[in-house]
Amino acid sequence: MKNSLLIGCGIGSCMLVSCTGNQKKKADMVLPQTPNVIFIVADDLGYGDLGCYGATRVQTPHVDSLAASGIRFTDAHAVAATSTPSRYSLFTGHYSWRRNDTGIAPGDAGMIIRPEQTTIADMFKQAGYMTGAIGKWHLGLGDTTGSQDWNKTVAPGPSEIGFDYSYLMAATGDRVPCVWMENQMVANYDPDAPIFVSYSTPFPGEPLGREHPEMLTKLRPSPNQGHSDAIVNGISRIGYMKGGGKALWQDENIADTIAAKAVQFIRQADKPFFLYVGTNDVHVPRYPHERFRGKSGMGYRGDAILQFDWTVGQIMQALKDKGILEETLVILTSDNGPVLDDGYMDQAVELVGDHKPWGNFRGGKYSIFEAGTRIPFIVSWPTQVKPAVSDALVSHIDLFASMAKLVGETVAPDAATDSQEHLATLLGTDTAGREYVIEAASSLSITDGEWKYISPNNYPSYYEYTQIESGNSTEEQLYHLSEDMGEQHNVASEYTEKVAELKALLEQETAKGYMLE
Repeated sequence: MKNSLLIGCGIGSCMLVSCTGNQKKKADMVLPQTPNVIFIVADDLGYGDLGCYGATRVQTPHVDSLAASGIRFTDAHAVAATSTPSRYSLFTGHYSWRRNDTGIAPGDAGMIIRPEQTTIADMFKQAGYMTGAIGKWHLGLGDTTGSQDWNKTVAPGPSEIGFDYSYLMAATGDRVPCVWMENQMVANYDPDAPIFVSYSTPFPGEPLGREHPEMLTKLRPSPNQGHSDAIVNGISRIGYMKGGGKALWQDENIADTIAAKAVQFIRQADKPFFLYVGTNDVHVPRYPHERFRGKSGMGYRGDAILQFDWTVGQIMQALKDKGILEETLVILTSDNGPVLDDGYMDQAVELVGDHKPWGNFRGGKYSIFEAGTRIPFIVSWPTQVKPAVSDALVSHIDLFASMAKLVGETVAPDAATDSQEHLATLLGTDTAGREYVIEAASSLSITDGEWKYISPNNYPSYYEYTQIESGNSTEEQLYHLSEDMGEQHNVASEYTEKVAELKALLEQETAKGYMLE
């Protein structure tokens, strides 16, 4: 970890690292060759949900401290406005909208990232890193949808795409099966309660939320949102499940479990490591530990933000305790924008008050408007990153190529084909960022940081159940973000040349492959 690598232009053959994307000259940087790298990826955390991004109703001291010691980006973007496609792109450096099977994964989905694909974990492993994935996954397990035997090892899984260790939610919090998977086997497996899962047919004798509301002791589903099937831990879910016994998680302990496993991984690591930590917070069903319940004044969603901040604090303390904080690059972000009512009656809407999870932007989770994909993004590395606020345009899609540059790995021509190397931007020695960012929801948009074009489609303009504007329209949309960050004024008819310019760039990208449905 103490070795150094001079990364620049023309400094010898070992520096000729080939990564896809723009090859701009950047200032030379002297970097440790093998820093530890941690990605902390929150779930449904909005741009305006953190104190360092302007929130005043909720306190996030650990995240704020991380931001104060590093770079807080103001124009950072996830690739998609929902979890599965966003994480797919982050791990693969490949736009999820180039495939038609990267939508929100059901709980029994097969692995969406295929073993033959190269992932960011593969890249780190090739560089000699120990690799781990803990927490929220939502990228499928097993070969094909519905083919898993949850009572045995489920493969393919994280180990087939580069992770040495994994401790993951089998799917996501609101979908069955509600068990942890440790290295692709059910953790704390109960042989007296074998697990069966179906997304088509209920199991006889197993109570359902819509039929037994008296059994919903912790949360009740919002009307007509589909979270009213199997009951686990006093909360009804999507999908049907039988069995599990002592392996079933307790929702109030999910954050504690994720934090404990992350800390354990850090403590036991005996060489440089890459660790992905996907928190369940602040995704539904929100039922925080009693330490946080009622503390925010904004209902369980606000309490879950406090819990997320605590998780960050636990990880950072573990790095300090081991004496490796100075040698560790931490990137904190969210998979997509925020949503209040996403399936459960947890008072998120009633108690939000003047808190703005979406910041000053329009839309939210599921939306092609900015709040759908503009997300918190913080980079901290005490010995290499100077505290700053950066307006550079950055995207999750570029983490693959940028991390490869960091550790001196060459990206194969058929890997991470959409990822560009912007390491200098991430570390604050360059402010150029990307030329443009592409975002995906029901359609595609493209922004150069000043202007944003949204392609037309025939999908609904408003999602009634989540009370979010989708951004969909049958007309072309153009917004001057530098003057209208709230996307209130469509100026496509006034700036036809700008429409043509951004549309041409988007068509240039989609010509390489475009399968969004």
